[in-house]
Amino acid sequence: MYKKQLKLQNAVCLLVLVASVIVFLYALGIMTDLYESLYFTIRNPENPDRNPVAGSLIYYDMQAFNKQFLHVGIGLILASLLLFITSTHVRRRYYVGNVVAVAVNAVANVAAAVWASTQIAAFKAQYLSTVDFEALADFASKRNTYYTDSTFWFDVHYVVFCIAIVANVLLVANLIWKFRLMKEEKQLIEAGRRAAA
Repeated sequence: MYKKQLKLQNAVCLLVLVASVIVFLYALGIMTDLYESLYFTIRNPENPDRNPVAGSLIYYDMQAFNKQFLHVGIGLILASLLLFITSTHVRRRYYVGNVVAVAVNAVANVAAAVWASTQIAAFKAQYLSTVDFEALADFASKRNTYYTDSTFWFDVHYVVFCIAIVANVLLVANLIWKFRLMKEEKQLIEAGRRAAA
């Protein structure tokens, strides 16, 4: 039973690391469409009336969030590396450090998912309600720039954070399974000692 559990815990720790990297890559890519389609329409960020496309300043509005989101992505990667530093991926018995590493990852990923999802949902609503897509299409055709009215980069956060949360649910489930196996092993050892005495 321990062999299966050890293989699973190694795979789950790797999955948590991969999920953290996916969150970071998503943070790098979330502004892609906004930059390509809206950046060139902004003549003067200080004076929105001089911009030919209403609502294009969402590109600037999202900059502070995007910077924080990148920091969160880096933080999640560092938290997932804590699993490997504490040997959570290979350790036969878990100690306090392993439990702390699992707890840090679970809390960090859930907090990041809630925080980022609420921010992204608010920016998506702003994007859909304030950007003048007719003016953007007209600007793109005249200047030969990129046009999109897609919300793909706003919507993909559901998939990204679903992967991160599922990975951490598996990590916590692995912790519970590990403690159950450790308890059973302790009972077997004690029963063996009593039989020998």
